[in-house]
Parts: sequence; C-alpha cells; structure tokens
Amino acid sequence: MNTSQPFVVVGLLIGLFLIGSSVYTVSEVNQAIITQFGEPVGEPVIEPGLHFKLPFIQRANMFEKRFLEWDGFPNQVPTRDRRFIWVDTYARWRITDPLLFFQRLRDERGAQSRLDDILDGETRNAVARHDLIEIVRSTNRQPENSNRTGDEEAEVLEAIATGRQQITGEILEAAGSAVAELGIELLDLQFKRINYIADVQQDVFARMIAERQRIAEEFRSEGRGESARIQGERERDLAQIQSAAFRTAEEIRGTADAEATQVYAEAYGSDAGFYAFTKSLETYERTMDPDTFFILGTNSELLRFLENPR
Repeated sequence: MNTSQPFVVVGLLIGLFLIGSSVYTVSEVNQAIITQFGEPVGEPVIEPGLHFKLPFIQRANMFEKRFLEWDGFPNQVPTRDRRFIWVDTYARWRITDPLLFFQRLRDERGAQSRLDDILDGETRNAVARHDLIEIVRSTNRQPENSNRTGDEEAEVLEAIATGRQQITGEILEAAGSAVAELGIELLDLQFKRINYIADVQQDVFARMIAERQRIAEEFRSEGRGESARIQGERERDLAQIQSAAFRTAEEIRGTADAEATQVYAEAYGSDAGFYAFTKSLETYERTMDPDTFFILGTNSELLRFLENPR
C-alpha cells in the first residue's frame, strides 16, 4: 500500500476547497462588490458568469440589479390650507452604483432606512406647499355628469394650478438628487392613499351627508310642487267635465220636459174631458189603497168622476 495516497487525497480536497473558495458566480439579476477585510477592492463586478477572488481573504457581496420596492408608512401631514391628512406613498428604486452604495449604505436594510428619511421628508415638504385639492386632483377636467336636474347649471369645480402628478414629480426630483449620492436611482413615486384623519373625517362625512340631504330635499320640494300642479290640473279638468255633464243633463231634461208639456198640451187640446178623466184616474191610482182613509166633502172635485162617471 502506498503510504503517500492519503496525503494526495487530502491535498486534492484542500485544493478543491481553495478553488471553491476562490470562485463565485454572478447571476443575471445580481452585481457584486469584492471586499478584503471589510473594505472594497477593485471595480464592481457587473457581468454575469464565473469570477475569481482570493480565498478566505476576499468576500463577494451581492446586490440586486432589479427594481426594488420601497413602501412608506402612513404619515399625518398638514396641507397649506390647514387640512390634516394621512399620506401613504410607495416608490421603486434600483442600485446604479454598487460601490458607492456599499460605501454609503452597506446593504438593502440600510438603504430602506435611508429612503424612509429622504422620501418621507420630501413628501411632507411637498404636501405642506400645496392645498388639499391640488393633492387630490390631477387635472382641471370638469365632471361630465351632475346630480342636478337638467334645467340647473352643473357645478363647476375649482381650478388648480398644479395637480397630484406635478406634486409627485416634485418629490421625485428632490428625492432623486438626494439618493443619487447613495448610488441609488429613484425610478418612481406615487401616492398610495390620501385620507383625512379620524376627527376631520367625521366632519367631512357630516358635511357630505348634509349636502346630499339638501339636494334630496330640493328634489322632494320640486316633486311636491309638480304633484300639486298635476293635482290642480286634475281637479280643474274634473270640474270642467262635471260642469259640461251637468249642463248637458239639464239641457236634455229641459228638452224632455218641453216635449212632455207639448204632448200634454196637445192631448188636452184635442179632448179636454178625456184628458181630465185619465189624469183623475192616475191620481186615484197613486193616492188610494186599502190602507188609506179619505174624508172629503160632497163638493170635492176629486170625487167628481166617482159620483158621476159619465
């Protein structure tokens, strides 16, 4: 047995370990800074692939090439018109100078902390320089629809000099110059949420409810007026119809009475005795029945045909 064989195996293992310690891989999404005893040496390694360093002495520090996320905390900020609001923002950034980034911030945790200070501060400054309406609105576009009725003028919104997009641009420009000294490029910043604080929010809701109630009351008042107008027209039309019907009925009744009178007159004129006789019989039929008692004198005209039918 060869006694040098174990030493060869150990030597191979040590060699493999040294080679493994001196080789590192940079992926497509990473970039590296080589540090020696904690201090950076050489230029940043940006090209992906296999690279070499001194084993044990040097260390490869990897940093992202991709876009990174910054999510701010909601802050209570006063606007220029003394409105206290909660402002919540988010941003996207990337590492453009890994060497400067490492020297100033060391890692992403340090970058997030530094971005908190810079972006929150610039956001607060920008919001304090503008009114709330400028932070909420982006353009001077007027609403196409209105809650008003067609014969009322639509409400015209107050014009703004700047808008939300311009304000975010101001924040992005001011913060971008500050983070550029840290090896960072600020890509985008947007307001995620803008809201009133709790105390002011209740007052705003109360004003909104009162405004809606006022508009609803206007609609109800207009409805009551329209209902009264329709009711008045209905009663007027009904009175006209009843008046016309009463007049027509009276005309028909008058015509009938005239015709009846004419018939009676003609009948009386042709045979007055017979007419008197028939009228008396009708009177007897209407007035006399088994339960009725009459006490009449002998000279009563009513008994004329009973005493002497001929």
